[in-house]
Amino acid sequence: MADLATGAGADVVDVVPQRVPKQTPLYVGKGKLEELQSLRKSDAFDTVICDDELTPTQQRNLENALDGAKVIDRTALILDVFASRAQTREGRLQVELAQHEYLLPRLAGQWSHLERLGGGIGTRGPGETQIETDRRLVRNRIRTLRRNLEDVRRHRELYRSQRRDSGLPVISLVGYTNAGKSTLLNAMTNAGVLAENRLFSTLDPVTRRLRFASEREVLLTDTVGFIQKLPTALVAAFRATLEEIREASLVLHVLDATHPNAREQATVVTRMLEELDVAGRPRIVVANKIDMLEDGPASGPALGSLSAEPYLPVGPDQIANASGLDSTAPVGGIGEAMFAERTVYTSAVTGAGVETLKAVIEDVLDSVADAAVAAQAETR
Repeated sequence: MADLATGAGADVVDVVPQRVPKQTPLYVGKGKLEELQSLRKSDAFDTVICDDELTPTQQRNLENALDGAKVIDRTALILDVFASRAQTREGRLQVELAQHEYLLPRLAGQWSHLERLGGGIGTRGPGETQIETDRRLVRNRIRTLRRNLEDVRRHRELYRSQRRDSGLPVISLVGYTNAGKSTLLNAMTNAGVLAENRLFSTLDPVTRRLRFASEREVLLTDTVGFIQKLPTALVAAFRATLEEIREASLVLHVLDATHPNAREQATVVTRMLEELDVAGRPRIVVANKIDMLEDGPASGPALGSLSAEPYLPVGPDQIANASGLDSTAPVGGIGEAMFAERTVYTSAVTGAGVETLKAVIEDVLDSVADAAVAAQAETR
């Protein structure tokens, strides 16, 4: 959450945790509200960011209780970050659609100052008229954006159809945001795409051709990164982008091996793959950024001591035994479902392990092709 706020340009001065058993009109409990009010009186902050999606009422109540401090929720924060990253027409359309769908149920709060007019005959018109006008404008804009995005979707489908005709396998890079997917794409293909140490540096899918030493060719696609509690409206808006993953013959799940919450991040990605109905695709886990581990792969916070040799591909049983995970965990867990094929250690920055990764990719693609031939033979 703090990384998201920093990525949006905020200066994080404090983090106030709280467990609330149920939703309240103010989102926070009485004691926590008093703590925030005390901080507010000392001018310690001017904005509060809540790590959940607030109802319009909760947002308005909390702003009033904190003497007019700006209150935004996780969804608004993520939308703001996405808006600052969108560079192409497609990306801007997708973000704008999500922003308008988020704004629509919150329009009434924008006109709360008109409530002072009171009620009854002669006082209802201005506020209601303006709110309805705004709602109509937003709904019209949403319809326009959806039509434009449907055109984008058809355009992407045309490109995908051409790729299918080429007969080249498609490999998708997926992972939690800032895991190093774009850097890995550059290391493998010399793509030259933007790769920065920040959240959501890539919003639009980028596809590049990858040629192996054996002269085999595949298409490697980098997609938007995932994050915990990704807003539903944003997932829906980026449908055309996320559908690229469904074309994949093989999924490379890029994992930041240095992150203290790597296991939780892996779970988020696995569940998103389930939602996209691609969890059953052949998968290679790429434990990236090993150049930042002091003692090599064995010091990874989420992976445990997996191998005596760096960059050695290992299977799900070895990972489960080494890190105390259940290799027979159900889909959505971190066991067999996550490490569906094998794990390769890499540093996309230094290039360590990249050649090993390419060899493993070819091995898996060969296995997939052999399985397809065997399946066809059985149907004859």
